[in-house]
Order: sequence, then C-alpha cells, then structure tokens
Amino acid sequence: MIKLNLANELKNNAYPGRGIVIGRTADGKKAVTAYFIMGRSENSRNRVFVEDGCGIRTQAFDESKLVDPSLIIYAPVRVLGNKTIVTNGDQTDTIYDLMNQQLTFEQALRTREFEPDAPNYTPRISGILKIDNGGYSYAMSILKSADGNPETCNRYTFSYKAPVAGEGRFIHTYMGDGNPLPSFEGEPKRVEISGNIDEFTDMLWTNLNEENKVSLFVRYIDIETGETETRIVNKNK
Repeated sequence: MIKLNLANELKNNAYPGRGIVIGRTADGKKAVTAYFIMGRSENSRNRVFVEDGCGIRTQAFDESKLVDPSLIIYAPVRVLGNKTIVTNGDQTDTIYDLMNQQLTFEQALRTREFEPDAPNYTPRISGILKIDNGGYSYAMSILKSADGNPETCNRYTFSYKAPVAGEGRFIHTYMGDGNPLPSFEGEPKRVEISGNIDEFTDMLWTNLNEENKVSLFVRYIDIETGETETRIVNKNK
C-alpha cells in the first residue's frame, strides 16, 4: 500500500465526515492519535470538544440551538488503564464498559452496528491504542451497511502490532460529499506521520475544509512513560 500524504488526503476531500488517525512519530518515541468532526447541518456544526477526565466529549456550543443530541453528543475519547479508545459515537462507552469486563475490542463492537441515520447509515469507526511496558500496538474498526442496505452490517477490524515509525493509518466515515453520503471503502489508508504535536495539529486543522470542519483532537503518548500531550481545536469560540 502506498504511503499517502495526509495533508493532501484532507485537502482534496471537502467532506470526509469524521476521521481517526493513529500512528507513530518519526523518532518512534510517541504514539499518535487524532480525531476530527465535520458538519453540514447547523445542528452538527453547533459543537465543540471539551476535556472530560483523561478523555474528551462533544458539547453543544449554543445550547439553545441544539435539536437532536442522539448522534452528535458523545465521548469520542476515553482511557481505560493503558488503553486509549477513540471513536465517532457512543460506542466509545460500549468498548470501555465491555473491555472493562474482559471482552476484547472486537467482541465489544459485535454488539453495535452502523448509525441509524437513513439514508446515509453512517459507519461507526473506532480505534484503540495500547501502551504496554515500552511496547505499542493499535487496532481500528469500521461497522458499515452493505452498500447502503441496512439489513446487513459488515464488520472489519484491522490490527497493527509494533507500528512503523513515521507512519500511521487514517479512516473516515465518508468517501466524500453526496446524497446519500458514500461510506468509507477499503482498508484504513497508510499515511505519513511527521512533526511535533503542534505541527501535526496545525497541518490537520489547516487542511480540513474550512466550511465544514468543526473540531479536532490530537494526542501524543510517550511509549516509555505513558505521559500524554493533548491539543483541542474548536471552530466555535
């Protein structure tokens, strides 16, 4: 698989929807994850990321304009011991709760499926990073309808052991804009990871579509110590 330029992937897609990036810094010392949200409707755009313990949650920017919180208010990031969970919906809580009961990431997601937002049937995308005694691995998942057929849920999990320095994987909900929105297809994209946390954050935010971008979360985790650095960028201020 060709390693893609992440800036170009974002710049050339006006509406990837929600996206997760997971990888490793070029020096191999830090695990990297990022999560962004975009919106076309006023309800979707009326959001910000706020810190919530070791993770984050979405929150209405203007509570008076909040219409339907069911698919837009959730905790995208939670931390369970040495594991960081990143998702595009309330399946974050499902993964957290069931892994806390000794189920696996994949087993937890078998209890869920794509979002009930016909006709898009938005995929549920999820990732998990594990830092363990100087080791690092991660996995990504997508739950999607069968080419828009809601009678079938297709489930895919991709695991990455000892990730290569300077690269990562990128998965997002939509291939681009449309009506209905076309679901992501294929394996998570292999992308270049470069720069410190501020440079990486700036690259992501700058290249997301100006009209549609809403919020961005980026975290670097020291693989030896577990120490974290986090950045949050919100369009609404």
